[in-house]
Amino acid sequence: MVVGDFPIETDTLVIGAGPGGYVAAIRAAQLGQKVTIVEKGNLGGVCLNVGCIPSKALINAGHRYENAKHSEEMGITAENVKVDFTKVQEWKASVVNKLTGGVEGLLKGNKVDIVKGEAYFVDSNSVRVMDENSAQTYTFKNAIIATGSRPIELPNFKYSDRVLNSTGALALKEIPKKLVVIGGGYIGTELGTAYANFGTEVVILEGGEEILPGFEKQMSSLVKRNLKKKGNVEIHTKAMAKGVEEKADGVTVTFEVKGEEQTIDADYVLVTVGRVANTDELGLEQVGVEMTDRGIIKTDKQCRTNISNIYAIGDIIEGPPLAHKASYEGKIAAEAIAGDAAEIDYLGIPAVVFSEPELASVGYT
Repeated sequence: MVVGDFPIETDTLVIGAGPGGYVAAIRAAQLGQKVTIVEKGNLGGVCLNVGCIPSKALINAGHRYENAKHSEEMGITAENVKVDFTKVQEWKASVVNKLTGGVEGLLKGNKVDIVKGEAYFVDSNSVRVMDENSAQTYTFKNAIIATGSRPIELPNFKYSDRVLNSTGALALKEIPKKLVVIGGGYIGTELGTAYANFGTEVVILEGGEEILPGFEKQMSSLVKRNLKKKGNVEIHTKAMAKGVEEKADGVTVTFEVKGEEQTIDADYVLVTVGRVANTDELGLEQVGVEMTDRGIIKTDKQCRTNISNIYAIGDIIEGPPLAHKASYEGKIAAEAIAGDAAEIDYLGIPAVVFSEPELASVGYT
């Protein structure tokens, strides 16, 4: 231990301030616990900063543009409708700032201590929190891990200026003329649709039999039909992305469908083939927290790990990486720590995608 590093005590320590972590911290504080939340990036996590919120802002702006151009049948005609994409991005950033500021206000209003830095478990009752300049030990009675996930990087599609993940696609400075999307799940479909509405020619390559796997075929086929109706969206299912060649002003993507190899030239390629849990570099092995070979933490119905005072929620445990799932689990974990008998019932959690039309499903099938 560094001289002068006196441990700071807290009842509940939450690691990660995304929609799972900040909801867990607030609920734990409301239940009378002394709570400290640790975040190495921005409050609000992926969802508020580079995920759900900015993508919905971009989708909304795309809808406005599309509606302004095509409302003649309602008797509304607009001429010379243009997009200033720099302003769109500024507006999107203002929405994000407003909401992340709101999260900080909620945490402070509930007397949650906010600590910036990276947490590393020393043992089952203490962590070291490090930033660029210093390190501090915190001891806790209970901990909730809510560190979220990051986009999977494919070996043949290393991220760069032209090979984008969802974060990069949300931060483009101009509207691409042509965009290839690898993965027709909810992220690929949402962002592909948003850019299609701005006039981008979009090609979606999906490895499965349908886009939006996980939704029933009657639902996903509606979205597929609407995308094709736009006239600037092409969808290839059972397509295997093989590789990408980058040039100064674009990319050439090679893919295979029905044994036939094809290539597409585009400005950018967006890779949305899933996410990987942020459970590395936390020191979990040192404490003995049980994980799967994919780095997913094993939990019970109260989000408790095999270490009885350590809980895990959100993208790092089983189930879809959805913000509202993480928030729900955060409340359950906080209530379990307070001695409540609350348990998770995933049957009541909806799956949602902001496609055209928007889809939501809940229940058994």
